[in-house]
Amino acid sequence: MRKLSLKELNRISPEAFKEKSKTPIIIILDNIRSGLNVGAAFRTADAFALQKIYLCGITAQPPHREILKTAIGASQTVDWEYRKETTAVVQELKALGIITIAVEQTTESVLLTDFKLDSSQQYAFIFGNEVSGVSDEVLPLVHACLEVPQFGTKHSLNISVCTGI
Repeated sequence: MRKLSLKELNRISPEAFKEKSKTPIIIILDNIRSGLNVGAAFRTADAFALQKIYLCGITAQPPHREILKTAIGASQTVDWEYRKETTAVVQELKALGIITIAVEQTTESVLLTDFKLDSSQQYAFIFGNEVSGVSDEVLPLVHACLEVPQFGTKHSLNISVCTGI
């Protein structure tokens, strides 16, 4: 066994990535404090060829140094847009028929293990602030909340890990 070389991985060019059809999933980052977490979300979006990232509120935007450090170029390939208000983005996407799902622990969360994607639908997943989670004003607007089951002593996962899951 050996590791594959970069050439053997046969990755597409940034130009080809921009033109390729995307997975019908949007990421919305709601007031993320850490540029490193934002960069990691870009890497995940690139890896899975996700449609777009919305950076909302205090969330840093490229070319922020920390984003560039972890995104390693993904902020140049993944389509993104900055919006001041997360609520406005959620309302606009819902009006387009996109299913909006907050990744948050609530009284009505569906566990990830019980969640079934409908391949005929387009989704937007909202990830919240590292301390306070998805904004309280966003929760009443979403179609559902999704919770990643946890079995340890901590109450939450890092946003970069959660986005990857």
